[in-house]
Amino acid sequence: MISFDQAMALLEGAVTPLPGEDVPLAEAAGRVLAEPVIARLPSPRTAVSAMDGYAVHDGSTTAGTPLVVVGESRAGAGFGGAVHPGEAVRIFTGAPLPEGADRVIMQEYAVRDGDTVRFAEGYGPAWHVRAAGSDFAAGDLLLDAGTRLGPRAIVAAAAADQAMLTVSVRLTMAIIGTGDELAPPGEAHLRADAVPESVTLGIAGMAEESGAQVMARVIGEDDLPALEKLAGEMLARADVVIVTGGASVGARDFAKTMFEAHGLDLLFSKVAMKPGRPVWLGRAQGRWVLGLPGNPTSAMVTARLFLRALLAALQGQPTSAVLPWRVLSLAGPIPATGERETFVRAKWEADGLRPLGNQDSGVQLGLAQADWLIRCAPLTPARDTGEMVTALEF
Repeated sequence: MISFDQAMALLEGAVTPLPGEDVPLAEAAGRVLAEPVIARLPSPRTAVSAMDGYAVHDGSTTAGTPLVVVGESRAGAGFGGAVHPGEAVRIFTGAPLPEGADRVIMQEYAVRDGDTVRFAEGYGPAWHVRAAGSDFAAGDLLLDAGTRLGPRAIVAAAAADQAMLTVSVRLTMAIIGTGDELAPPGEAHLRADAVPESVTLGIAGMAEESGAQVMARVIGEDDLPALEKLAGEMLARADVVIVTGGASVGARDFAKTMFEAHGLDLLFSKVAMKPGRPVWLGRAQGRWVLGLPGNPTSAMVTARLFLRALLAALQGQPTSAVLPWRVLSLAGPIPATGERETFVRAKWEADGLRPLGNQDSGVQLGLAQADWLIRCAPLTPARDTGEMVTALEF
């Protein structure tokens, strides 16, 4: 067995990002940039008003003195002339500041009388002007390669005046659940020894959140020839194949064996962690194959760590982008851990992270309750309420 850090380092060193493709900005949400986004225009393009009011030349404006209103400036339709001493231009938020004006006085301080306006005392000190390029300049780097395009990043990309973005190709994934006991949800009650198959559904949801397109999600019985055939079919369809269960050393554990006929080359085969020791990663026919434990908690914990890291690396992101460890306070005690690195499931509460009472690797209710993983090094002594721990959002 190798350590969690060793396994992650092997993954990071072995994965080559998939190529990029150009997509319209409107279709880029959730994708990962393969090339940076550079601003084509400054923002704002010219000085603009930050308020509704009147644009004036500050040096020739005093409270109570009437100014002649010579025009109007609106966003998209600026005032074409200049503002001279003794003049003002009605201006609206986002409108270009006219030549000669250097200040906007809010309309709340204005008293309009026909073609003139005067201002009440106390209209300062803010000048309510956004300078040209005060947000960013033309040629500035707005978003770096490896950025996942969430809603706020999409706004920045649009502000760069870029209609097309180069993003990592959408990778495809197939998921194989193994075990004679598994039955589709809704059918398990019809067979005495059946268990509702849940893990592949959770893995599929996590994969979709991570930018993958799940091409297939199937259940395979514990029959080696049938599983070998199924493995070949999935390798032909997807960039990444996930197999759950069958990772131990029992007579009917075929998760690795089913891929050996397809040239499986293991990167690592076991990790000294709890839960999730049987997790493994390799390549077959040029595709990545990740083996996850069959127990639901073990499967979802290892998927959170290794599947998200694998998918991030394939899309050109550093694994740190999806493994942002934080230091947080404990709201409840943690018992001492054994010789394996342990990931304790916990729930965030107002006073910190509260470890769940049931840490069994097979629980499923606990998965719905847990939203953080607390990382405990091997042989960590018991931790008390209020102590600081390293944790990852689950």
